[in-house]
Amino acid sequence: VEAAAEGDFAAAASAGHTNASIAAATGTSVGEVEQNVPGRTYKQVDTCAGEFAAQTPYYYSARKPEFFRGPFEGDSAGNELRVDRDMESVVVVGGGPIRIGQGVEFDYCSVHAVQALRDMGIDAHVVNNNPETVSTDYDTSDGLFFEPITAEEVADVIEAIDADGVMLQFGGQTSVNIGHPLESELDRRGVDCEILGTTIDAMDLAEDRDRFNRLMDDLGILQPEGGSATSEAEALDLANDLGYPVLVRPSYVLGGRAMEIVHSDADLKEYIEEAVRVSPDKPILIDEFLADGVELDVDAVSDGEDVLIGGVMEHVEAAGVHSGDSACMIPPRSLDDETMARVREVTEDIASALDTVGLMNVQLAVKQNEDGSNDVYVLEANPRSSRTVPFVSKATGVPIAKLAAKVMAGNSLADLDVSEQIPEQVSVKEVVLPFDRLPGSDPRLGPEMKSTGEVMGTATSFGKAYEKAQSAANDPVPADGTVYVDLADPEFPDADSEAGQELLDAFNEYYEVLTPEDVDDFLTMLREGDFDFVVSRDRDTLIDCVEEEVSYFSTYASAKAALEARGAADEDIDVLPVGERPRVVANWGQ
Repeated sequence: VEAAAEGDFAAAASAGHTNASIAAATGTSVGEVEQNVPGRTYKQVDTCAGEFAAQTPYYYSARKPEFFRGPFEGDSAGNELRVDRDMESVVVVGGGPIRIGQGVEFDYCSVHAVQALRDMGIDAHVVNNNPETVSTDYDTSDGLFFEPITAEEVADVIEAIDADGVMLQFGGQTSVNIGHPLESELDRRGVDCEILGTTIDAMDLAEDRDRFNRLMDDLGILQPEGGSATSEAEALDLANDLGYPVLVRPSYVLGGRAMEIVHSDADLKEYIEEAVRVSPDKPILIDEFLADGVELDVDAVSDGEDVLIGGVMEHVEAAGVHSGDSACMIPPRSLDDETMARVREVTEDIASALDTVGLMNVQLAVKQNEDGSNDVYVLEANPRSSRTVPFVSKATGVPIAKLAAKVMAGNSLADLDVSEQIPEQVSVKEVVLPFDRLPGSDPRLGPEMKSTGEVMGTATSFGKAYEKAQSAANDPVPADGTVYVDLADPEFPDADSEAGQELLDAFNEYYEVLTPEDVDDFLTMLREGDFDFVVSRDRDTLIDCVEEEVSYFSTYASAKAALEARGAADEDIDVLPVGERPRVVANWGQ
């Protein structure tokens, strides 16, 4: 940077800085920087340690030692990239580093997209920078470029291989975020490369609260009421108009970060004072909270006309737990035919309105009215891959990521001759939580996502599938022993209520039950192994459970699911390969 400030752009570029960062640091244009720095080439990674000539198409970028204009044509003698420009080629942009909210599920989508393209005879190249993924294995793609996920680096790869198209929707939010900058960069360079699939503007529309709300109103699709506030006074007025509890979050973060459910004016004031700084530039979003609503996820593929629903998932946890942290099941078990038909209608209407080409995920909530009918609300829609795609594909046998890549490459769903499939068995997805690696962190599930992975269990009943999933997540449901049950938190029914007594009686059927009234020193008893698992919402109690490696359930829904799992413990395991699990060829919601 110091060299760049002194006008030596070449030295800064050779030190690894991008043209864009040099321009930003020096107040110049990217075009001016490009005229004064060496061009890029791509060096082959020597996977043979110099013993043999490496044949793997695995590259990293480097600046040429001399000024270089023109095409990115490398020197084969120097182990540099050489390109067959007669082959049709597509770049698939990966998801970058794995972190909370951006997991290996997106790498699954990228790899399946690459496989589909190669099956079509298209050269598939990957841009990604995470060595811990399958997409960065040397033999996954026709070309692997180990580069940062930025518009400049991706445009360099596109220009280097003369790519015909680029796919952004398989890498999750990381790849989608470079959509507009990449579009502008390709246009600035005059590079003829199409961003395949759903348009960048349609993706923006889905993420823009005001535009998306207007679209849903036009389509007649229900949404939770809500709005934004730029001051504490506005926030209090809005929350009281909506009625507590409400869901609040900053408008400028992703993945549910700093999202909370607040129940009173005092809670909202505390949230504004301690969690976020509300201002005209950084408003907070306040939404009606659909208490007791059943949340759903729908993954679908559209070719711009027809829609194939890959699967409809019902969340185990009630509304208020982030979709990425809730266990979920496929097929759903609490929806009637009329509600399922409405779920399908809403999904198809949104896909059509967004001109979706490729994958789309829709998050919905079903709320029961006093007359017993159900209303279907849309929470959000994302015309891109989602973290549930691998689960849906394995549960149903429909490879939706591959289908999406093929329709993005020009096929129609009719051309592909594929059908929707509804599994006859129940599959449960459970999350893997990182609290054992993060001592002292809050283990309670809520609207802020905390999980870093997921596992899956499949069986003929929900209880058995949930038991399998819990065991895989290293949080097994014990067959017998002692359970500590603390129902003090509002998440659970009051211990003296009918629902609370039913829960305690159900646990008494299988376990010795101890409550806070029975325990003088919880931590000592926990450390001495007196509890086999715990049901509680208390933060300190759950932190102790994590430290002592004792299973726990922190929501009413998960506690009831654990009881179902215990009831199904004696059922057959029913281990079957994914491809042999029974399924029915039928359309969801029809």
